[in-house]
Amino acid sequence: MNTSPKNFGLIGVAGYIAERHLKAIRDTGNVLLASLDKFDSVGKIDNYFPGSDFFVEFERFDRHFDKLKRGGTRIDYVSICSPNYLHDSHIRFALRHQADAICEKPVVLNPWNIDALEEIEKETGRRIYNILQLRYHPRIIDLKKKIETAPSGKKHEIDLAYITSRGNWYQISWKGDINKSGGVATNIGVHFFDMLGWIFGKVQKNVVHLLEKDKAAGFLELENARVRWFLSIDFNDLPEKEKSMGKRTYRNITVDGEGVEFSEGFGELHTITYQEILKGNGFGIEAARQSIETVYLIRNATPSLIKGDYHPLINKYNV
Repeated sequence: MNTSPKNFGLIGVAGYIAERHLKAIRDTGNVLLASLDKFDSVGKIDNYFPGSDFFVEFERFDRHFDKLKRGGTRIDYVSICSPNYLHDSHIRFALRHQADAICEKPVVLNPWNIDALEEIEKETGRRIYNILQLRYHPRIIDLKKKIETAPSGKKHEIDLAYITSRGNWYQISWKGDINKSGGVATNIGVHFFDMLGWIFGKVQKNVVHLLEKDKAAGFLELENARVRWFLSIDFNDLPEKEKSMGKRTYRNITVDGEGVEFSEGFGELHTITYQEILKGNGFGIEAARQSIETVYLIRNATPSLIKGDYHPLINKYNV
């Protein structure tokens, strides 16, 4: 097996999540040749690859890659941490430069974008990997094993609540534009929907009870589970206990009434993801299809009356 360092490019290096990719590239013994972002507050690069090149214009970044290739330097991977609506374009850039793409979630916003990218994979012979790091979390792996050994045919009862308060900046940024981020259910919920589908099977029913710019809630029926879910970036939705403790985030998942605690252990999940990708074991684009279909349907749904199986945190909106 070839263990020589691999050459990376990174798009969207100024973003919050990009530092986990910088760390993963370094900790797996590889090299960042160049990165791109239209914002130039990227001093964090110095902690990882101070000698790498940086560009604020896509055209110059593209030209630099072409120059490297013509000089005999191969770009093996391009890591993509750009805004959600740019992912498929930046993936195509990577594959056309004969590099594999490693893309943050959501890998794309629409299901048909997956179809188009699979065609480009075939044309170029390169691979697209999605960051689905919850699938590597020890507690989630344990839960999957537990469910797999449970009596067949059982529908597990699940409540999912995730509230991560965001300030006024959020709606002004690209994240507040549903056409760019996919809305709150996509931007903060897609990894939960992926995790639930990975463990409990295919979606059989998808009902949306609440759909606003800062919160969403609904009901999913999977092959082996019934899921009541609530997602929000509104501080006012936090339980009073969390507010009184000065917290701005609340995460709660219960399976058959039993809590699943996985607040810790996130620090190394991107590095583990990279290790698996470098071994050829990463999650390809097809693995993301169900979660992308799920959030697409949520985003385009007409909310139904709040009745039946709904998450209790939306009781105050039940008017």
